[in-house]
This record gives sequence, C-alpha cells and structure tokens, in this order.
Amino acid sequence: MAMFRSFVSAAQLRQHHQQDAQQSGSAAAASVESIEAQFSCPICLEVYHKPVSIAACAHTFCGECLQPCLHVASPLCPLCRMPFDPKKVDRCSAAEKQLSSYKAPCRGCNKKVTLVKMRSHISSCAKVQEQMANCPKFVPVVPTSQPIPSNIPNRSTFVCPYCGARNLDQQELVKHCMENHRNDPNRVVCPVCSAMPWGDPSYKSSNFLQHLLHRHKFSYDTFVDYSIDEEEALQAALALSLSEN
Repeated sequence: MAMFRSFVSAAQLRQHHQQDAQQSGSAAAASVESIEAQFSCPICLEVYHKPVSIAACAHTFCGECLQPCLHVASPLCPLCRMPFDPKKVDRCSAAEKQLSSYKAPCRGCNKKVTLVKMRSHISSCAKVQEQMANCPKFVPVVPTSQPIPSNIPNRSTFVCPYCGARNLDQQELVKHCMENHRNDPNRVVCPVCSAMPWGDPSYKSSNFLQHLLHRHKFSYDTFVDYSIDEEEALQAALALSLSEN
C-alpha cells in the first residue's frame, strides 16, 4: 500500500512539473508576443521602422506610415483622432534604442532577431515567404459577375487648385483657401464642381473664393443621387411638378 502511495505521489509530482513547464512556456511566448506588439506600428501592424511620435498624444508610428496624415489641412492622430500640429512630430529616439535592445523570434523560422532587424529578416526568410504563398486568396463574400468600375471619380476629397494640397474634404477646402489663398488673383477650376457628373473640368472661376462660399455651403452628397441618369432626373422633376399642378 505504501509502495502504491509512493508511486502515485511520484506521478502527481511529474504531472505538476509538466504543468509548470507548460505554464512557463506559455508565459514566455506571451511575453515575446507582447514585446513585439508593444513595438508594432498601429497603421502597418509591423515592427516600427524609423519611429516618430506625435507630441500632442504621445502615440508612435512608422515615419513613412504617418506621412499622409501630415499633408492634410487639419491633421488628426490615426489612433485617437486628436488634432495635432504636424511641426510637433519628432523622431522617437527612445523607441529606436529599445528596438536595438529587444529580441523576438521570427514568425517563420523562429530564429531570435533584434526588433530593429526584424523587417529585413522577414523579407528574406524562406519560411515566412512560404507562409505568405500559402495564405488563402481573397474571395468576395457574395460572388458577382458585375465588373468593378475603375473610373468612379473621387467626390469625397479634393485637391487645392492653387497649391495642390491634397485630401481636403469640402469644408477643409473652403477653410484652406480662405486662410492661404484669400488674395490669389489666379482663375482656377473648382475641383468640387469638376468632380460632379454635370461639371466642366475646363471652366475657370473668375472669383473662386466667392464661388466656394456661395456655391458649396453644403455637401452635394446630402442631396444628390449620383447613380440616377440626368435625363431620368429631369423627367422625374417634370412629372412631379405636373402632379402638383
């Protein structure tokens, strides 16, 4: 009986050791994952490359990933949407030092690599390339035989006709032109009008700022159905006016 108890105790002891080892391994894996996640850009989801930090909210991104946000009239942090001054975006030297200090295993070959070298390692790792090649291809949720149109004009954001500033919505375009081009005498094409189905891309406004303030106080998207044919819209309006009479 004593011998049986001794055997059971030894088995239980081995089981506890195995559980402890598994928990230690899981904790170590979680620690490695959390380190890589801690130094990953919220935009590209990869390890930081030349990280920069926004002074207003202290959020960090890859320098290249944040670039598009710096060229709009009123920049917002991509993560928290806080307004920020593009001149107050600085190189994050603290993150760069940590990237050179910490190591993490490659997601393909499991080799430990310093985080600062992780991107270049992954791009040349045969295991990672094999994983990417075996990823399932994108399939539409609902199969369709309809062709996807490629010539749909962008009616959400516009380019300033004076200086070429991009990604301005209608209100930002008005504000940008009033603040930066109030005294510009040049005749320019209205980017909002030219994007509309009825717009003339060659017509230049003699007073573009007055045109903006009077013609574009509201967004066309609120009132216009772009999918309807112009002739159909005219006939519908005519029929409505006749029915009211």
